[in-house]
Amino acid sequence: MRKILYSVLIMICLFICGYEILSESKSIMEAVSFSFNIWINNVFPSLFPFFVLSEILINYGLIELIGELFKPLFEKLFKINGNAAFVFIMSLISGFPSNAKYTKELYLQNKLTSQEATKILMFSHFSNPLFILGTISLTFLNDKKLGLTVLISHYLSNIFIGLIFRNYNTSKITNDKFSFKKAIMQMHYKRINNNKRFGAIITNSLFNSINTLLLILGVITTFLIITTIIDNNFHLSLLNKALISGFLEMTQGLKHISLLNTNNIFKTILITAIISFGGLSVHTQILSIISDTDIKYKPFLLARFLHVIISIIICFFILSMKF
Repeated sequence: MRKILYSVLIMICLFICGYEILSESKSIMEAVSFSFNIWINNVFPSLFPFFVLSEILINYGLIELIGELFKPLFEKLFKINGNAAFVFIMSLISGFPSNAKYTKELYLQNKLTSQEATKILMFSHFSNPLFILGTISLTFLNDKKLGLTVLISHYLSNIFIGLIFRNYNTSKITNDKFSFKKAIMQMHYKRINNNKRFGAIITNSLFNSINTLLLILGVITTFLIITTIIDNNFHLSLLNKALISGFLEMTQGLKHISLLNTNNIFKTILITAIISFGGLSVHTQILSIISDTDIKYKPFLLARFLHVIISIIICFFILSMKF
């Protein structure tokens, strides 16, 4: 009976969405246009080069190089396979949801077990640094120093999460010493043993990257339509709009926060919390990417709640030192 009721509720919600799309077509079209602008101006330029380049580099041994170089550090700090360093570093540069894409690729290539993949996914949830230092600093906060505060709080809390869960899904510790020569040789062996032609590698990289980015566009658009429907039917205060929108789709929430009639300190803390959680839109993107694997989502979700709490504490501490 419960499953039947659940099916009926889903159908009712879909009919309501369909009615809203037809009756409020102007606002829905604006939401779709806004999502496309976000994707074309922010998401695609920042992620596409990294997605393509990373796949090419993977085929030519970058995982082996980084894994060997950072193996001692990652084994001691986080008790995880050194190959996870590739996910951590690339996600740090390119931002979410690339962490899910890189994690899945290493899992499918047997570079990480499902337990190791689940673990690195928990503390590699980084927002794109260009988005924080550019869009958030200059557009939403109009203050580079506050943008830097958001960046430090958001990034540092990820490292704390890695340390908190260092004894969760621990990898086999090798205690190997740092060896640059060994890292170079591992990379070299990967390149010479790769039977794929360069043209095929590029073609596959482009195909996989564009498919992932189109998936991201679809999810962003869907959640922006949902937030628009909520805005059209409920007379919420700007703060409530910001919180609900941020919970559903991060960028829309950040836009509402920037319009709040309050001080920048409060805005900075709210923005830090929202990007640390990522919004259900980002969570759906990550779920979609790892859906056909054994990588678990629930530990990632738990880590995001901790991420919000820790990043707020760090942000508040930094702001209290400045003001």
